[in-house]
Amino acid sequence: MASAELNGAAIVDFTTFHAECAAAFGFPDGYSATMDAWVDCLSYLRDADGMTRFRLKPAELLEIVIKNAETMRQQAPDILEEVTYCVAGINERYEDYGERPALKLILR
Repeated sequence: MASAELNGAAIVDFTTFHAECAAAFGFPDGYSATMDAWVDCLSYLRDADGMTRFRLKPAELLEIVIKNAETMRQQAPDILEEVTYCVAGINERYEDYGERPALKLILR
């Protein structure tokens, strides 16, 4: 199973969140560091679009592991809530296209 790890202790605002994500997911150089761009990049995990360093097989999941999640919850609760909401939305998008969900959020 593919896995990307974010350090929740390093996430204090959206700038640090997007920097962690760009490094962990291998987003393209033109990544605009917005939640819309985050959703777009993670919506093509099974395509050869090069939006991340991951290319999932049809039934494969990408685990997004946020270590130090409790610290993130204290420092940036709105971002953690937004990530949870967006992961659910991305998985719903995959299901709408007849595919299996692609993301699993793990808080450690």
